[in-house]
Order: sequence, then structure tokens, then C-alpha cells
Amino acid sequence: MKNIKKYYHIKSTVEDVFTALTNPLTIEMWTGASAVMDPVAGAEFSLWDGDITGINLEIVKDKMLKQQWYFEGEEGESIVTITLLPEGKETRIELLHLNIPDEAFDNIVDGWDRYYFKPLKLLLEE
Repeated sequence: MKNIKKYYHIKSTVEDVFTALTNPLTIEMWTGASAVMDPVAGAEFSLWDGDITGINLEIVKDKMLKQQWYFEGEEGESIVTITLLPEGKETRIELLHLNIPDEAFDNIVDGWDRYYFKPLKLLLEE
């Protein structure tokens, strides 16, 4: 199992970034796929037509989203924590993803950059 810690910057408010990460209609806008998301602890979620599934462990509005991601056939907990920090008119995003299965690691790293934060940034910075 491996871990990722990365930082991203988006020229948008923490409120707008949080909404884009937690509102299913907005998620569908930047992913182009169906999403199920209820921003409350204990709610299960599904992104990219079910390619990513899990449960919300902790939600602090406009500040933090902590999730457990499910990996088929894998034991243990893969935990994703996205922390939003205001920096002037921008938002600094801290991503911490723990316990990624070795065989999924390269795809997950690429996915965070290419399919998660790049389209989110494009949507919010238009």
C-alpha cells in the first residue's frame, strides 16, 4: 500500500470549491459522468458512473472532506482527505490519500491530476 500527498491551487473561493466537490449536479458538470453525493458523514457516494465508490467519513463545510474509498477485492481502508485553505482569492487544496493498493497507485496518481483536479480547475476558473 502506498500514500500520496499533493497540493493544488484553484482561483476560486473555498465555498465554490467545496460545492464543486460535494454537489452531485456540479460534480457531473466537471466529470461528465453521473454522481451520487450527499455531503454528510456516513453517506455513501459514487463518482464517474460508479468507478469510484466509498463513504463520507467526515465533512466540515467549506474546509474538509474525508472519505473511505472502496477498492474491489482489497482489504483495509483507503482514506482520502481533501482540505481547503483560503489564500487570498484562491483556494489551496491539500490532498492526502492513504493506503492505495500498489497495483492501482500509478492510475490513482494520474487520475487525481488529469481527471479530478484539472477539470475541476477548468470549471471553476472559467
